[in-house]
Amino acid sequence: MVVLFLLNFQTNSMIAEKSIFLVDDDPTFIFLTKKLILNTKIAAKINEFSDGQQALDFLTDNLEAQDQYPDLIFLDLSMPIVDGWDFLNEYLLIEKLINKKIKLFIVSSSISPHDIERAKNYKIVADFIIKPILKEKFLEIIENLCQDDSTSGMA
Repeated sequence: MVVLFLLNFQTNSMIAEKSIFLVDDDPTFIFLTKKLILNTKIAAKINEFSDGQQALDFLTDNLEAQDQYPDLIFLDLSMPIVDGWDFLNEYLLIEKLINKKIKLFIVSSSISPHDIERAKNYKIVADFIIKPILKEKFLEIIENLCQDDSTSGMA
C-alpha cells in the first residue's frame, strides 16, 4: 500500500511540471477547467487568455524564452477579437519558430460536424473536444503527453 502511494506521488510530481494555456472567453469554462486541472494536481502553471490574440501575443513576445511556452493549449473556437480558427491560421505561421512540442486541443461547445471536420484539416490539432472537458479525458491527455515525453527523452 505504501509503495503504491509513493509511486503515485512520484508520478504526480513528474507530471506537475506541465504547463497549460486556456484560450477561451467563457469565465465559467475557465473556472471549471482550472478547478478540474488543479484537483488532479497535475499542472504547475495555468495561463488564461480570453481571446486568441492574447495567446498569440504571448507566444510571439516570448520566442526567446520558449521555456515559458505551454505543453498543452486548450483552444475555444468562438471568441472575440481573434477566434480559434484565426488563432490556428496565425499559429501555423509562427509554428516553425517554436522549438517546443506543444499539443493543441480544440475545446468547443460546437457539435457541428463541419467544425469537427474542419479541425481535422489542421495537423497541429491533436483532438476536438466537446465542452466540458471531463476528468477522464484530461487524464488521458496528460498520460499521452507523458508517454510522448518519455519516448522522446524529455520526461
